[in-house]
Amino acid sequence: MHRRDLMILLAGAATGARAAETPGLPQGLQFPADFGAHPQSRTEWWYVTGSLQAGTRLWGFQVTFFRSTTGIPPDRTSRFAATELVFAHAALTDLAAQRLRHDQRIARSGFGIAQTSVGDTGVVLRDWRLQRSGGAYQAVVDSESAGFALSLQIAPTQPVLLQGDAGLSRKGPSPAHTSHYYSEPQLAVTGTLRLGSDPIAVGGRAWLDHEWSDAFLPPQAVGWDWIGMNLDDGSALTAFRLRRADGSSVYAGGSFRGGVANDAVRKFAPDEVTFAPGRVWQSAASKARYPVQWRVITPAGTFNVAALLDDQELDSRSSTGAIYWEGLSELRDDSGKRIGRGYLEMTGYAATLRL
Repeated sequence: MHRRDLMILLAGAATGARAAETPGLPQGLQFPADFGAHPQSRTEWWYVTGSLQAGTRLWGFQVTFFRSTTGIPPDRTSRFAATELVFAHAALTDLAAQRLRHDQRIARSGFGIAQTSVGDTGVVLRDWRLQRSGGAYQAVVDSESAGFALSLQIAPTQPVLLQGDAGLSRKGPSPAHTSHYYSEPQLAVTGTLRLGSDPIAVGGRAWLDHEWSDAFLPPQAVGWDWIGMNLDDGSALTAFRLRRADGSSVYAGGSFRGGVANDAVRKFAPDEVTFAPGRVWQSAASKARYPVQWRVITPAGTFNVAALLDDQELDSRSSTGAIYWEGLSELRDDSGKRIGRGYLEMTGYAATLRL
């Protein structure tokens, strides 16, 4: 068995052993501690997605780090015991070239190769990293195989957005399927993008999601549809739904926060969010069929989501074991006018998602 397959099997075994547990998650979050890792939780991820611009040229980017416990007791004396795995995905949507570049990594924690920090954001996997210092983030990714590198400074412009009830986000009809979840929308990005040997100074906007849980997916869910959108007026829109194999919703939620200082967060109840699929694109690689246009109905309004490139499918079977679609998209009103930009994520279309 290949080493990465063994690691994925170990993570999957932990999923099966603990999925029935009800996470004892306290209400509310505390910062800066909750910017950091939560080793007591089975699954955790830091997602940074956004757009980069140089002149009239536009790119989308994703930098994602995951940590997952394997079920091996942390008090094992062997330094080689894989008690925790760290995964990373990086992607660049090059709209001018009509191409998605992406790469992935996986390693066990320790040995100076992979680590996650408690107390504040600090995730390292070889020479890839996401770190928070002085209130801002630095993301560094260099992928020789995919032909791109990112060195980005990512600074908050708004307060942290707590999702769900004070950061406790339901993901199913049962309270057993719950996560801790916060977002940082409208992040200001500056830095350098390198394509081949050419460095390009870029600026843009980004969105960060940090989420951790012991039991995320309800058993009847095959995957989810999710959007995180930075509106041009400074507002922030989140909407998601957990989806059955027949396309119906198991559970849904999200939030809206206006762009004016001290605007209240409008939390969405499960029956207040509808994802209506539009145009469908089929992947030549996986044969999965993804709706690349959506009509999303929420209490904050009805929005149209349109992918800016159809083929933004990522094959992460060498790390997290899944094929999924994640890509730069526009938010439009009913007249077709762009009112925002962000990321659309769709999982469970190529095969049932396993966390």
